[in-house]
Amino acid sequence: MRILVVEDERALCETIVRSLRRLAYSVDPCYDGDTAIDLLGSERYDLVLLDLNLPGADGMTVLRTLRQTDRETRVLILSARSEVADKVEGLDAGANDYLAKPFHLEELEARIRSLTLRQFTQNDVVLHCGPLSFDTRSRTATAAGQPLALTRKETGILEYLLLHRGRPVSQEELLEHVWDNSVDNFSNSIRVHISVLRKKLRAALGYDPVRNRIGEGYLIEEEQA
Repeated sequence: MRILVVEDERALCETIVRSLRRLAYSVDPCYDGDTAIDLLGSERYDLVLLDLNLPGADGMTVLRTLRQTDRETRVLILSARSEVADKVEGLDAGANDYLAKPFHLEELEARIRSLTLRQFTQNDVVLHCGPLSFDTRSRTATAAGQPLALTRKETGILEYLLLHRGRPVSQEELLEHVWDNSVDNFSNSIRVHISVLRKKLRAALGYDPVRNRIGEGYLIEEEQA
C-alpha cells in the first residue's frame, strides 16, 4: 500500500512515516502543498494523509486539485482545525475521512486500515487464500497457522496480491503501489523480491500460490486439487 504524507511539521511527518514504514507500508513524505500537487499529478498513491495548513498551496487547494482528475485515491485529512464546519468543508471537498490533531498513532493506523479495506471492498481484518492468511491489523502473515518471516517489501507484495485476489497484477502496478518514489523504474528489484517471496511461500505451504501469467502479471490462488 502506497501512502503520501503531506505535513509541513517535519518532526510529526517523520514520526508518521516511520510508524507506517514499520507496518510495511510504502510511504513518501511531503512538506508543502505545491510539491504535493506535483507528486499527485505524476505518481499513484492509494492514500494521502493531508494537513490543511501548508506552505505554498494549502491543503484544501491540494484536495480540490486532486479531485478534479482523481476520485479514487483515498484522502485522510489531519488537521488542528477541529470545528464541525472545518470537517464538513473537508469532507464536502472530497476527503474520505478527517482526523483532528492531536491524535494517537494507533487511531491513525486504524483509520488507514478502515479506508484501505473499504477501497478494496474487503470486510474482514484478515485476508485469506487457502491456508495463507494476512492480518491487516498486525500486518503479519501466517501459513497453516505458522508465522512467515517477511521483509517490508515482501509484506507489501503479499498484501497487494491478496487484496486483488482474482485478477493478475502487473509489475508496473506493484511498482506504483508497493514501492516508494526512490525506486528506479527499470530496477530488477520487483522480480527479485517476488522470487524470494515465492520461495518462502513454497517452503511454508508445500506449493507456490503465486502464478505468473505471461503478459498479464502475478496472480495469487489456492492450490488446485
